[in-house]
Formats: sequence, structure tokens, C-alpha cells
Amino acid sequence: METYTRSRRNADNVSIKAGRVELAGNIAVPEGAIGIVLFAHGSGSSRQSPRNRFVAEELNKNGIATLLFDLLTLEEEAQDSETGYLRFDIQLLARRLADATDWVIKAPDLAGLGIGYFGASTGGGAALVAASERPDVVKAVVSRGGRPDLAGDSLAKVRCPTLLIVGGNDEPVIELNRNALSILTSEKKLVIVPGATHLFEERGKLEEVARYACDWFLKYLGPKKK
Repeated sequence: METYTRSRRNADNVSIKAGRVELAGNIAVPEGAIGIVLFAHGSGSSRQSPRNRFVAEELNKNGIATLLFDLLTLEEEAQDSETGYLRFDIQLLARRLADATDWVIKAPDLAGLGIGYFGASTGGGAALVAASERPDVVKAVVSRGGRPDLAGDSLAKVRCPTLLIVGGNDEPVIELNRNALSILTSEKKLVIVPGATHLFEERGKLEEVARYACDWFLKYLGPKKK
């Protein structure tokens, strides 16, 4: 299998142009990375989410680069903290994720890396919408405790392999993900982690999420054999 020769970068700070705004991000590229995963965090969260950062570190250990970035600017976050409106503007969040994808594609030192999305909560819906709009670019999506229902009509347009991970005690979200699974037409899988709640805060549960995510991305992000 083809590999890439790259230097190790430990969460370098980057600025991503998204429409008229600049979004702050952190990128880490392990040596020999076979792909890169862009994170779409959930409502009220940011690139500093300890859960997403944990998963990102596990991906890095397995040779997968990661980009965690804020979907909203500081001014927008302040506005959203009062209204709670922007965090559910899935179309806006998906556009921001698509813009970040274009940024990765244009970055010379990231050329050739397979692109995947990891979405959490409302970010899961945004990741699926963005994936439907970049069918020739996005190779895989993983959703943790996601709201795929928020992707609406875009669900049926997703073409990449999609893994939905839900906590066994997160009953309302389980049903939403089961419904989404029935609509998805791409390769798909639903994993229910027993004993886990929405945030996977129970001992060992987030580690399970990371293992499932690593396996999924390692399977689908690497270059195809000739």
C-alpha cells in the first residue's frame, strides 16, 4: 500500500477561510498519514471538545491526520450562546465543513490524503450534508451520538460508507439513527455501545467509539490498491 512521507505535527494552529470569515483550527499530521479526518463538533461545543480531541489523538496514533476547527467565529459563538440558533443551522455548519474540506484539498502538504468526516451530535447532521455535497471527495463518515435526521433530504444523497455510533442508553437518538440507517443508500452500519449515554462519559465507552472510528477510517481512507 502506498504511504506518504510527512513530518509529525502536533496540533498546529491554522486559520481556515470559510466564506467571509476565518475559522480557527488545529491540525495534526502523523508521519506516513494515509488520510485526514475533519471534525464537526456538536451544539454548544468547539474544537476544544475533550471527547473529540481524545478521538483525534487515537486516530493520530493509527496514522490518520486530523483537523479540529471551530464551526463558528467567536462573535457567532457569543451570539449563539444567547439564542442557540446557529448551532442548529445545519446548512451553515455544512457549508463551513465543505469550505474546510476545500482548504485541505488545496494544502500542498496534504495532497493525496483521503478525506473523512467525524461528526458529533448536531455535527453528525452537518457532516452528512457536507458529504452529500462532496461525493467525489469524502471517502467515509463516522457519527458519534449524532443527529442524522437533521441532514434531511441529503441523507439519501450520501455516497460514502457511513458509520453511526450511538450509546445504548441514549434511546431517543437510537431511534433517530435507526431511521437514518433505513434512508441511507451507501454502505452503512449502526453500532450501539451498551451502557453508554449520549456523551459516552462512562468508563471505557469513549475508547470503544475511538476503536470503531479508527477501524472505519483505516478501512476506507487509505489509497486503493492498484
